[in-house]
Amino acid sequence: MPQPFSMAIHGGAGTILREQMSDELQVSILADLEASVRAGYNVLAKSGDALDAVVAAVKVLEDSPNFNAGKGSVLTNKEMVEMDASVMHGLDMDAGAIAGVRHIKNPVELARDVMTKSNHVFLIAEGAEEFAFEHGYEFIEQDYFFTDRRYDQLQSMKEKGLFALSESKYPDDKKFGTVGAVALDQHGNLAAATSTGGITNKKYGRVGDSSIIGAGTFAENGNVAVSTTGMGEFFIRKTVAGDVAARMRYLKEDVHTASESVIQGELKEMGGEGGLIAIDHNGDVHFAMNSSGMYRACIDVDGELSIKIYADE
Repeated sequence: MPQPFSMAIHGGAGTILREQMSDELQVSILADLEASVRAGYNVLAKSGDALDAVVAAVKVLEDSPNFNAGKGSVLTNKEMVEMDASVMHGLDMDAGAIAGVRHIKNPVELARDVMTKSNHVFLIAEGAEEFAFEHGYEFIEQDYFFTDRRYDQLQSMKEKGLFALSESKYPDDKKFGTVGAVALDQHGNLAAATSTGGITNKKYGRVGDSSIIGAGTFAENGNVAVSTTGMGEFFIRKTVAGDVAARMRYLKEDVHTASESVIQGELKEMGGEGGLIAIDHNGDVHFAMNSSGMYRACIDVDGELSIKIYADE
C-alpha cells in the first residue's frame, strides 16, 4: 500500500514587508508559489520519485523573474549572473551540485545530472558548463537572465558600497536569494533541491550555502529532507541542513523541534538570518524562519494546499 506523500517549497526568506508589497506583485508571487508546489505534487501523485518532484518544483521558480534563481537571478559586481544549485536523494544519500554557472537556464536540472550522470558530486563554473553542453544543454545568453529590477538593485548596491541585498523600493530586497523544495514520495523516498543567484554585487566567484550539501541541502530516507535560505556564510559555518538532520537522528527530536532549535538558536545568535523548509519520513512539513517572512507553500499528506509569505501567518 502506497504511503502518504507531501511536498513543500520556498522562494527565499528575509525582510519581506507588507507595506512595500504591491497587490499586483503579491498576486504574481502567490501564483508562482502555487504553480511550483503543484508541479512537484503532481509528480508525487503519479507515484513519481521525490527527486523528480523537487526538480520540477524548483524549475517553476527558476523560470519566474520573481525569485532570485534562474531567470530572476541577481547580478554580480561585473553585471553577470552566476548561479548555484544542489539536489540530494535520501535513498542512497546521492547528491549533485553546481556553482558559478552563467549559461544554464535551469541550474537545478544540471545539479541532478551531475548526481545521476557523473561520478562526481560538485562541479563549478566553466567545468560545470562543459559537462552540461556535453549532455545536450542549450547555451543560454546572459540577456535571458537580465531584468531591470536586478540591474537597478546592483546599481544601488554599488553606490552604497554594499555586496548584499538591502533596502530599496522592493518588498524583499533584504531577502536572501534562494528557492528550494523538499518532498516525500509514495515509496518513502525523501529529496531536497535548492537553487540561487547568490547575492547582489558579489565578487571573486563567491558561493553561498545553496550548492553545499549539508549546509543548504540535505536528504536522508527515514529521517528528513531540508532546503535552506539565508545568509549563506552563516549557514555554511553552522551546516544548517545537516544539523537539523543530526538533531533528529541522534537526539530523536521531531522535525518541528529540530528546525526551530537550529534557526532560532546559535545561528540567530551569531547573526545568521534566514529560514528553512523540512519534511520528515511521515510527510510532516515544517517552515522555520528568524526573519519577517519567507515565501513558502506546501501540500500536506491530506492534499491540503497552504501558501504564505509573512512570519506571522
